[in-house]
Amino acid sequence: MTMRLSPYLMMNGNAKEAIQFYEKALGAKVLFNQTFGEMPENPEFPIPEEAKELVSHAMLKVGETDLMFSDMFPGQNSQTGDQVTICISTNDIEKSKQIFEYLSQDGQVKMPLQEAFFSPAYGIVSDKFGVTFQIYTEGQQ
Repeated sequence: MTMRLSPYLMMNGNAKEAIQFYEKALGAKVLFNQTFGEMPENPEFPIPEEAKELVSHAMLKVGETDLMFSDMFPGQNSQTGDQVTICISTNDIEKSKQIFEYLSQDGQVKMPLQEAFFSPAYGIVSDKFGVTFQIYTEGQQ
């Protein structure tokens, strides 16, 4: 049996913007993207007009990992913040720096990217959507 953990980010109406951001920041590729309006109709649960352009489900491929998204359905809210923490591992210090700098734009650095006993470059940053990332560079200094 194989098991894979895939982070799923629940957004408050800005999933499309987040997907475009992560395509650039992480080199992600969109595998699937569907709005609530593209879902099969169910007369018992009609889709409100304001929800039709929101993302019902999207999947991105980042390296070998799947990253999933959805907007919350109107009337529901997700907690913006550390509801999901994602660890990004790489063995390339320059790539770690690039990712950290991009995610830092309009975000908040919680721990600067720096040498640690377990990594030549490790840091923690919350991006402009309030999602917290740990940037971990493999290898020891």
